[in-house]
Amino acid sequence: MSSTLGVKPPSAGSSGPGAGSRAAMENLEKQLICPVCLEMFSKPVIILPCQHNLCRKCASDVLQSANPLWQTRGSTTVAASGGRFRCPSCRHEVVLDRHGVYGLQRNLLVENIIDIYRQQETSRLLNLKPRQQQLMCEEHPEEKINIYCLSCQTPTCSMCKVFGPHMDCDVAPIASVYATQKKELSDSIAMLVASNDHILAVITQMEEMCRTLKDNSKRQKEKLVEAFDLLTSILEERKEEVVGVISKHQDDKLQHVQSLIQRHGEHLEVAVGLVESAIQAMEEQHMSQFIQSANVILEKVADVSRSSGVALPQLGYECMSHLVLDIDDVTVMLRSLDFSSGVRDDGDDGSEVVDD
Repeated sequence: MSSTLGVKPPSAGSSGPGAGSRAAMENLEKQLICPVCLEMFSKPVIILPCQHNLCRKCASDVLQSANPLWQTRGSTTVAASGGRFRCPSCRHEVVLDRHGVYGLQRNLLVENIIDIYRQQETSRLLNLKPRQQQLMCEEHPEEKINIYCLSCQTPTCSMCKVFGPHMDCDVAPIASVYATQKKELSDSIAMLVASNDHILAVITQMEEMCRTLKDNSKRQKEKLVEAFDLLTSILEERKEEVVGVISKHQDDKLQHVQSLIQRHGEHLEVAVGLVESAIQAMEEQHMSQFIQSANVILEKVADVSRSSGVALPQLGYECMSHLVLDIDDVTVMLRSLDFSSGVRDDGDDGSEVVDD
């Protein structure tokens, strides 16, 4: 059973000068909130080159979350060894020297303002303390709400615990529960902010990795095209050479055969002339003239017969099949062209993506 809370309205006059002072303090407090932990800056406060401020501890956390792919090492070492991160407020890149976040200048003005603000806030709370007791128990109108029922998850008063509906419940001081839950909520916010910064840093690195991957792929493609162009050039050059060898064999053999044709043609021409002379001699009616002509023709026939040996090219002289290029091994080698060892067929070079 939960108790109903009664809230007394603020007294008249609360909108006077005190309200204006409170608004000014609230505006000042907003300017003193760290964008990382979402709480008031804790000393030391450092100022970034973009003129935004951070707690030094928060700056160390942001630096480490911005470099999630670094090898595991202590946060102190990371914070004091240089590096870079982006300002949580404006995303301006902050480049650190070898001193890390300890090399960034402290903002003493902000630290002094924080001290003054806390003093003023403490004084204000002390002055307002008597007027802040406005939550009263509905069951016991004279009792203030000062405890929290853990069983029923509701604020209540001490009388409700002793004599009322929360006698058998577990309770705790409401200030203690308030402080605990406020700290838990603050820690959750800080954790979410750090997680978001971490994810953003990972995305940034992965995007840079994609750009680098595209550039590397383009360079490798250009090298590969150059290599194949070189192979093509070599093949074209060699093709001209071996085709020239075949042409040389053809010209030599054609020259030899054509010289034989010419020689046999000349011999044939002489023999045809002798046949015609012999036919004419056969028509001679005077025996003495016939005998003289026949003797001359017979001598010429004998000379032609002695030189009538027909020279022929050897069998298969016209064959060119011996000029065969053995390309089996080269073909196999060309078809098996692949990248150097270390790159698998599926294009994976063995690297793995680390699930952070």
